[in-house]
Amino acid sequence: MAVLVFVLQRASSARQAAAYGLLFSIAWLSATFWWLFIAMHTYGGLHPVLTAVAIVALAAALGLYYAGAAAVYWQLSKFSPVWAALVFSAVWTMAEMARGTWLTGFGWGAVGYAHVDGPLAALAPWVGAYGIGAVATWLSATVVLWPNNRWSQRAVVVAFVAAGALLFNASPRWSTESGTLTVTLLQGNIPQDEKFESGSGVPLALRWYGEQLEAAKGRLVVAPETAIPLLPQELDPVYWEALQARFSAATGTQAALVGIPWGNYTQGYTNTVVGLGPQQTDLWRYDKHHLVPFGEFIPPWFKWFTRMMNIPLGDFNRGDLGQASFAWSGQRLAPNICYEDLFGEELGVRFLDPANAPTIFVNLSNIGWFGDTTAVDQHLQISRMRALEFERPFVRATNTGATVIMDHRAHITAALPRYTRGVLDGEVQGRQGVTPFAWWVARFGLWPLWLVALAIIALAWRKALSK
Repeated sequence: MAVLVFVLQRASSARQAAAYGLLFSIAWLSATFWWLFIAMHTYGGLHPVLTAVAIVALAAALGLYYAGAAAVYWQLSKFSPVWAALVFSAVWTMAEMARGTWLTGFGWGAVGYAHVDGPLAALAPWVGAYGIGAVATWLSATVVLWPNNRWSQRAVVVAFVAAGALLFNASPRWSTESGTLTVTLLQGNIPQDEKFESGSGVPLALRWYGEQLEAAKGRLVVAPETAIPLLPQELDPVYWEALQARFSAATGTQAALVGIPWGNYTQGYTNTVVGLGPQQTDLWRYDKHHLVPFGEFIPPWFKWFTRMMNIPLGDFNRGDLGQASFAWSGQRLAPNICYEDLFGEELGVRFLDPANAPTIFVNLSNIGWFGDTTAVDQHLQISRMRALEFERPFVRATNTGATVIMDHRAHITAALPRYTRGVLDGEVQGRQGVTPFAWWVARFGLWPLWLVALAIIALAWRKALSK
């Protein structure tokens, strides 16, 4: 980031600055989600050249946000180094939030996720990932602009950083224990190219997950996204009834969260988690809210593109935002499916009523579409950031990894080897209480960050006009 600021400082015009910002973003974003190549080419059969062009085109489209940010920075960075650093942080943060929320949003690889294990991680329960990114970009610009600051301005920067370190690294705890829960997490490692094939992956998944659900020891058993790869009405009635009976006994001591497609042709389909537990009168369901473009819904005017790939794509129905948690064994379990944990502002809606806020997050995913790549580590990093923001533990059950148990400080306490078939037994400690970030994001979304950034831009614009 500091190198980018250094280059932007030497641009000869706003147009050139925008070009630098766009080139930077194309390189950065293409390197961030290059693994889309595997889904589209290896599993989708799209020609490799077309696949590469599509990935670079996506990076360029998202890079337009940053090109605009770079142009605005160039316009407003001439009159004061102090204000220039603030302006860079403000415009970059607005570009990050726009990328992460507009047009369904794809904030994968945002700057804040680089700091889950660094000193800035202490800011997570206060300002969230985007706020951490804002501080990181401000520090990057300050490094470059430092020689241009007067001694008094340098003193102010040093004092600010020192005060922030003392305040935030004190790490106050915003949550308290709410009991422990033993869990069994299932990782089927079903080959992605066979997962929905009736002659191979489907019977393998039904047999293996059926056996493990029957033999599980934890009070909560979690099977990943679409672990059961058929609609309930497509299953052998004996199989579905046996699965429900396994956990519904009045004297039972176990419950399960299982990923399964749901619905019918008339009402539409959802990517769903069903909750099975003792004494249930109605089947509990969580329907995925934040759908994946091209994977779970096809944007207008792009059906021609999806027809070029051999991937089971379709338009799913969207579940409600802030669905009720699954109450079990004294805990409130909040499922999220696939990359829904990328959207902290959406998970935060569950904290509007502290008495009903989740005590444990449960992520059910299938990253098998992207092979043995950094996508797995990036997704794990995203879950860890959410754990820091809300001070909530995460359990993650996935098809190929990362299947882990993490505590409310984002420490991994147990994990399965990736790309293996296995069962993870462990214990997770629930938490209750509301962090500052959870409080304000539940009520206002990301608007507080937008307003602060816009105020900085407005003040800088006014000062620039007065010069």
